Amino acid sequence: MKRSLLTIAIVGLLGIGVYVFYTELRPVVIFGLRDDFSRATPFQQIPEGIDSLKAESCGKCHQAIYEEWKTSIHAQAFDDPFFQAYWKKDNNIWICLNCHTPLENQQPELIIDIPRDRVEKAVKMPNPNYDSDFQHEGVTCAACHVRDGIIFGPYEDSDAPHPTMYDPIYRSMDLCYRCHQVPSGPFQFYRSGPCGTYPEFEGEHYFNQGYICQTCHMPSVERPVAIGGPERKGRKHLWRGGHDPEQVKRAITVKLTADPSELPSGQEVEFLMEITNSGAGHKLPTGDPDRYFTFDFEIVDQAGNVLKSQSHTMGRWILWQPVIWEVWDNRLKPLQSRNYRFRYRMPQLGGAEGPLTFRAVVTYHIQTDKQNKMLRDKYGLTGNDPYNFQVFKREIPLRGTFPEVIENAYNVNHSELVAAHRPGCYGNNEQG
Repeated sequence: MKRSLLTIAIVGLLGIGVYVFYTELRPVVIFGLRDDFSRATPFQQIPEGIDSLKAESCGKCHQAIYEEWKTSIHAQAFDDPFFQAYWKKDNNIWICLNCHTPLENQQPELIIDIPRDRVEKAVKMPNPNYDSDFQHEGVTCAACHVRDGIIFGPYEDSDAPHPTMYDPIYRSMDLCYRCHQVPSGPFQFYRSGPCGTYPEFEGEHYFNQGYICQTCHMPSVERPVAIGGPERKGRKHLWRGGHDPEQVKRAITVKLTADPSELPSGQEVEFLMEITNSGAGHKLPTGDPDRYFTFDFEIVDQAGNVLKSQSHTMGRWILWQPVIWEVWDNRLKPLQSRNYRFRYRMPQLGGAEGPLTFRAVVTYHIQTDKQNKMLRDKYGLTGNDPYNFQVFKREIPLRGTFPEVIENAYNVNHSELVAAHRPGCYGNNEQG
């Protein structure tokens, strides 16, 4: 009887401990809070001289910028099917909106208090200024440029029909920090946070060369900022990143070689794929911890049969329960290289295999097949947006001498790029 009571008591205490851990200690989201994004950007009035905070209103004068923004992931930050499915998985927790629809004007509720930083216990009230149409603009123009009835930007000499003010933040990395450097929370043991793009960049090669985020993600352009205005140095409002195949391709250099290159019959040949993070200032991949690369080798016969294959993965390995623990990270730092090797014994001349082909493929994954299926089956993921795409593929016949292949060789003119994007204000017609 005593043993039974003791067992019940122990099980009860364990149950209480688990309950307290999950309701009072472990965060319900995979990140911690920080003051700058724990609340929405305060309510903004429409500046004098314009008729709305909506992007379309800005586009009446800033037409080229508006057209670029419409193609960007910022414009889709709320409507993006992946976000909507993941957000549903997280019970539509309000904190996500502070980056995906940053303005208070775009959010249906006001956050009054966050007891003990428990986002699920936040004290809320209806937002009387909520604009549901505006919410669908995601990271809209006003989210970055409008504060207190003034339109802020990177120029000191703007001549506009609305109030303007120069702010050096537009020529620095600080503008992006709020949402692209997400911290760890209690019982979350990441190496640099769930999204650690900033510490991955700081102190590395491109940072030391004077680059900022905008150098790569908002390419320089010389054009009128507004219709009828003078040509001046500015930036494209594209923000291409991990969802864009061409941007990912530009970040890596792939080199293929064989040893011996003569491919002697009956002998083992070592094929080498050298991967270099040549074009990204941060690790590859970066951002969402689900992202990863695969590197695949195959030997294929003339009928298309795969005779031998080998695959490698580059990303992060994270345990999500009961605490979050980042076990392994083999992503590439800026300018870091890694060799993947694959061995195959060449057939004897006249062998039954016939002509053979060597195939090498590099694939970038936003999520796994299993994750995608889960989001579709349980959380309403819609659309056919790609969640993986090939960024390199070569098929080389195994006869004669194996050619050395180099794609996207590292060739960056630092001085030209940094001059076009240098921080600080050096002249009225320049943008950092």
